[in-house]
Amino acid sequence: MSAYFELSESKAIEQYKKIEDITDIVSYSNKTNPEVTKILEKNTNCLFSVHSVNELKDISDKSRVLFLAQAWDQKLIKELTDMKIGSFVVDNKPDLDELLNFLDNTDIKINLLLRVKLKENTIRTEKYYVFGMSAETVNNRLKELKNNDKISKLGIHFHRKTQNMSEWDLKYEISEIVDDFTLIDFVDIGGGIPSVYANTNEDVIRVVFNKIKEFKTWLNEKNIQMIVEPGRFIAAPAVKLITNIKSIYDNNIIVDASVYNTDMDALIVPVKLLVEGESDKGTPYVIKGETPCSLDLFRYKVYLDKPKIGDRLIFLNAGAYNFNTSFCNLDKLETRVVD
Repeated sequence: MSAYFELSESKAIEQYKKIEDITDIVSYSNKTNPEVTKILEKNTNCLFSVHSVNELKDISDKSRVLFLAQAWDQKLIKELTDMKIGSFVVDNKPDLDELLNFLDNTDIKINLLLRVKLKENTIRTEKYYVFGMSAETVNNRLKELKNNDKISKLGIHFHRKTQNMSEWDLKYEISEIVDDFTLIDFVDIGGGIPSVYANTNEDVIRVVFNKIKEFKTWLNEKNIQMIVEPGRFIAAPAVKLITNIKSIYDNNIIVDASVYNTDMDALIVPVKLLVEGESDKGTPYVIKGETPCSLDLFRYKVYLDKPKIGDRLIFLNAGAYNFNTSFCNLDKLETRVVD
């Protein structure tokens, strides 16, 4: 049997309900895992954050889309509004002006969120691009837009990298950015909520939840609704990666999959998937993917009890950003939905 993903419908819904309890509006980021989108659209009333036109095929009811614009033109804006998409996030002045010019010539009304640039402590690594407009620009545009009769509801959007555990003092950060909270109806926490991996601390995630609850209370006191985009938190725990051990030598385990077609998160974030049955003692093993790349590494050290060639090796929390690449002409793995 070849490697495959196993997606639990009940687990995805369970994770969604945990988020639903601490926010006003949930907007699942479709790019995290489109297979989870299908489950949520059928079983919940959440919105879907979408970053490209190509993603729209994953969602039947386009009125539930929150579209994040990037380098669009009036032709594209018309196509999107013709699909009944009515909520947008804009992160730069040219895209905002393009949208306003379009609205001037229509009778369409939309919901609009302006993405504000937060300070990034990692920017000096030159690894990350920081999206968003300056606080000054956002405050000025909010004042201009508040009385625009083409905008039903107005808000701000900001983004933290999902597994960032240290920058969650949301109330302080937003109070330093927004001049007049009476101008906004929504605040959208982009960037997701962390999930548990081999190299994360579950206690810190509880702290993040408490910070979000505190932020919601503070916003609601100002008659502002909070939107949360918990892509990773919903998708990761709902999916297992089922692999088979092909070879064992010198405490190296080779499985019939690769991070390049299952777990690009291991290279990008990086996070390391938990392994079913691992412990904190015993014999340590390296778990290596099947390609010749030295970066194709699922885990550098995991303690397992007498694994054998032919055994199944199951990775947990494997549902976030499990997209595949064309490296070594690897196959895209099947996703099997259970429950």
